[in-house]
Amino acid sequence: MRILIATDAWFPQVNGVVRTLSTTAGILGDLGHEVEVVAPQRFRTIPCPTYPEIRLALGAGHGVPRAIRAFDPAAVHIATEGPIGLAARRWCVARGHPFTTSYHTRFPEYLRLRAPVPLAWSYRFMGWFHGRAARTMVATRSMEQELESRGFRHLVRWTRGVDVSLFRPRQGSVLDLPRPLFMYVGRVAVEKNVEAFLALDLPGTKVVVGDGPALTELRRRHPDTHFTGYRMGEELAACVAAADVMVFPSLTDTFGLVLLEAMASGVPVAAFPAPGPRDVVRDGVNGFVGEDLRAAALAALEVDRDACRAFAEGYSWEASTRQFLANLDPRGDASGAAGAT
Repeated sequence: MRILIATDAWFPQVNGVVRTLSTTAGILGDLGHEVEVVAPQRFRTIPCPTYPEIRLALGAGHGVPRAIRAFDPAAVHIATEGPIGLAARRWCVARGHPFTTSYHTRFPEYLRLRAPVPLAWSYRFMGWFHGRAARTMVATRSMEQELESRGFRHLVRWTRGVDVSLFRPRQGSVLDLPRPLFMYVGRVAVEKNVEAFLALDLPGTKVVVGDGPALTELRRRHPDTHFTGYRMGEELAACVAAADVMVFPSLTDTFGLVLLEAMASGVPVAAFPAPGPRDVVRDGVNGFVGEDLRAAALAALEVDRDACRAFAEGYSWEASTRQFLANLDPRGDASGAAGAT
């Protein structure tokens, strides 16, 4: 099948959306499908206000339709709600071409942290954007229930996977720091709620692996925390495996790939009861979830690391990709979806 993926999130961004889409596209290719990714690299871009690491495509309104026509896909999947996603949606709706979407980011909550935009306004936009999709893919049951309560329809599950050959328990440690090591991995930005982790009174050392717009300020305010900056590939996997507990303070993620990456590395997770953690963290089995993040982090120290690994081995990227493939709505096989244009 010829599958076009339209996304405003792509390399050189380093985040869960990019990892999910790039891994899925690669496995689709391995399964014999032809995949075209329409991403910001095709366009001139400008930095996103308040978040310069994200680049917004200029001229997507003309360039995206050209790319779709040239590729002539059987299935169109729109992954993001930015300029590229909007242009792809507009083209599909105008021509009656079926398309699917995915809900990767709790954009209304992200936006409210940066600007005084009421959640109702943002969710009205999100409902409009996804309302004409044949199917909208969500990662967890919790996220599905939340969106259903806001009037979203045609929701289907698209779970995530983990590379268990890369993320694995390792002997020794790449971090020579006082134990225990409580670690956060991800973007260092306001929507990730990293401050809630750094404010905890915990023994040993707090470690932050990642970069982002809040890094300079958090370094200044928390000089006792060890900040590594970005790590990728083997370096990232070695850092994750060095942790005693992975602390996931985000309240806005829809899944959090680092949860599975930590568990695959034999590292238990401590998190707030937000969508994502409450679907994949089993108290006492692979971590703890609770409103008291400090208590969850300390309790996670006692979790069996082998049990964490065993849980993560149940998630594979191939299974995730086959689920994505089953959710697509190839041209000529659409049931349609209600909603305004």
